[in-house]
Amino acid sequence: MQLSLHDSERELLSELTTFITSTLTQSDAKLVAYNGERWNGGFDLPFLRTRLCTHGLEWPFGTFPYVDLKDVFETRFNTSEDTLSGVYEELIGSELNELDPFTDSSEAVTAWKEDAYESLITHNVADIRRTRALMELAERYCSKSDFSMKSLEPIA
Repeated sequence: MQLSLHDSERELLSELTTFITSTLTQSDAKLVAYNGERWNGGFDLPFLRTRLCTHGLEWPFGTFPYVDLKDVFETRFNTSEDTLSGVYEELIGSELNELDPFTDSSEAVTAWKEDAYESLITHNVADIRRTRALMELAERYCSKSDFSMKSLEPIA
């Protein structure tokens, strides 16, 4: 694992783009999220699109297939929960939820606005680990056709 510090959001996003184009595009990677593209319930991709656009930076995810796990867990599992942490706890356990400083992901937005980066990073790492664990679980129990892969390549 490598950690880098940046003086501005633009520098951070530029470095993210460099990392993606130099490292991830060389591997057989896919972008996986849980409710990552719906603004009113999701967060990840709308946030990244907005921040990249704000800084005039290009969209770096165009070569990756994308799958949203929420769709898989809503249609292929019989869970009573619909949030990442809820589905994770119901199917896997509470270990990562106990490490997360937030009880709800909306608290992460507040932390970002208040520059509370340590708790935000801890939350994001917990979300990454939950998403990965749920992807591995779904791959064990669901067929390839159950995953709706999508292209993130812009039209222009």
